[in-house]
Amino acid sequence: MNDLIEKVRGIYEQFDASHDFQHIERVYHNALAILHTEPEADAEVVKMAVLLHDVSDKKYTDSKEQEEKFITDLPMSEAKKQHIRDCIAQVSFNGGNELEATSIEAKIVRDADRLDAIGAVGIARTFAYGGAKGRKLYDEAEEARTAMTEQEYRSKNTSSVTHFYEKLLSLRNLMTTDKGKQMAEERHQFMESFLQQLQNEIGR
Repeated sequence: MNDLIEKVRGIYEQFDASHDFQHIERVYHNALAILHTEPEADAEVVKMAVLLHDVSDKKYTDSKEQEEKFITDLPMSEAKKQHIRDCIAQVSFNGGNELEATSIEAKIVRDADRLDAIGAVGIARTFAYGGAKGRKLYDEAEEARTAMTEQEYRSKNTSSVTHFYEKLLSLRNLMTTDKGKQMAEERHQFMESFLQQLQNEIGR
């Protein structure tokens, strides 16, 4: 297990600060908090899905090869390996074109990941990713899209603040577990306060 963690860490540390290994550690912490309230869930599947869920993130690679190699080499049943694949596939927002989370394990991983996209850390990650991609902090002339394809979501270089209105502010209402919903509330309110303060400072 430690060997796997170190190999995976090496991949994440090639990404920008929004998706580095600290992101995985925080998602893991969130997942553990939710797991405590969902005793029927398979903790091993959840933990492996958290560890591997961004290894082949579409923002950084067009290939699923790394993810598949790690899963194939796991010392567990083929059924569990497929379960991990399914959980990972069901995490992404994809511009609102997400797959349905079909198991409690997938719901836990999805909520844990989305909790790291909101609140204080979510704000920091948004601007870290925007900076890495050369995006504007904000664009007063830009309108947030309410409906888009996955390709449109990924291809347009919108400002960091617009990302809040296209995705982050919707995540509170998309949580799937009771604990996830509870944890999301304070983080959502913090984002609302931040955006209001930002508007005050830029004169909007």
